[in-house]
Amino acid sequence: MKRTTSGLPFAIALAVLLLFAAGAVRAQADSLLGTWKLSVSTSKFVPGPPRKSETRMAESSPLDLKVSSKRANGDGGTQENEYTSNLDGKSYPIIGQGPYGADSIAANLTAPNTIQSTLNKDGKVVATGTSVVSNDGKVLTITTKGMDASGKPFNNVAVYDKQ
Repeated sequence: MKRTTSGLPFAIALAVLLLFAAGAVRAQADSLLGTWKLSVSTSKFVPGPPRKSETRMAESSPLDLKVSSKRANGDGGTQENEYTSNLDGKSYPIIGQGPYGADSIAANLTAPNTIQSTLNKDGKVVATGTSVVSNDGKVLTITTKGMDASGKPFNNVAVYDKQ
């Protein structure tokens, strides 16, 4: 007599493994969580103008990282945006006015305190960035390089203090 087995034990084991892996990624990203305020005096915006202020908030759930940002730009304009990413290198939409005009972001957690990201507009790369949290967890530095809307290169180093 042929014995048939259900795929249920395999499915349960796979689900547990996926949840464990997602939890491990989220735990590694914990240093990035919280509220961060821009330190204008230690940041550099080339060619400029510098931002007047910015607050970033990062929070997590078991499977993703949600980031929201409110910014006052040096030209007097303001920006607000948010995105949610699984930190898996896939593109996710940016809601609101994305940085550098971006409408999506692809991000990877490359180390427990580092995220590499690519900002896209209509499928075209507009900027790449690296976000690094200091070993003591008190400073977030985001280095971003790309081309502005007029095709001029920029290289920004935004330094944030954890609140």
